Amino acid sequence: MTPDYWDKAKKVLSKADPVLKKIISSYKGEAMQGRNDAFHTLMRAIVGQQISVKAADAIWKRLETGLGGVTVENALPKSPEDFREFGLTRQKCLYATDLTLYFAQKQPTRALWDTMTDEEIITDLVKIKGIGRWTAEMFLMFHLQRPDILPLGDLGLVKAMYKYYNAGQKLEPSQMREIATAWQPYRSVATWYMWRTYDLEAINY
Repeated sequence: MTPDYWDKAKKVLSKADPVLKKIISSYKGEAMQGRNDAFHTLMRAIVGQQISVKAADAIWKRLETGLGGVTVENALPKSPEDFREFGLTRQKCLYATDLTLYFAQKQPTRALWDTMTDEEIITDLVKIKGIGRWTAEMFLMFHLQRPDILPLGDLGLVKAMYKYYNAGQKLEPSQMREIATAWQPYRSVATWYMWRTYDLEAINY
């Protein structure tokens, strides 16, 4: 599911930022893909924490096969030890279990999230064990498809910005925010293209 604003965002960003214009033209026909499944998105983000896209994909495939589909119903009977068999670290096993219990007990809805601001959603989600700001931002970008998220805690984004905006040299967070002002109100889209230059495969949650 590609965001309905994607084509408009590409035009706006290409006009506002010559660096992005060149990058966007290099990945024609590609776009962010989200899923209409909140549990799937957050579990996928937990799997991907602090590891490469390739490693996360390998673990995710084992998780999908082992569970018979990544759903709350399939994950609920599993213990942390069961999740360990799929290649998750001990800490991520606890996170996966806690996330499953959260969805089984709270049964959160898209309708509720749609009434909340980005920061309100982040504040709510980080109460779940293993969900930090980065994971909550991935949820905002890929599940809720909010258009203006700038996850400066993401290593891929940061390294890409160093490369394309400062000849590979370090930038301070304030400098990156300043650069990204040209990307508003589509910082999510700009971030995705920054990622695309950094990883061989497109990142999707």
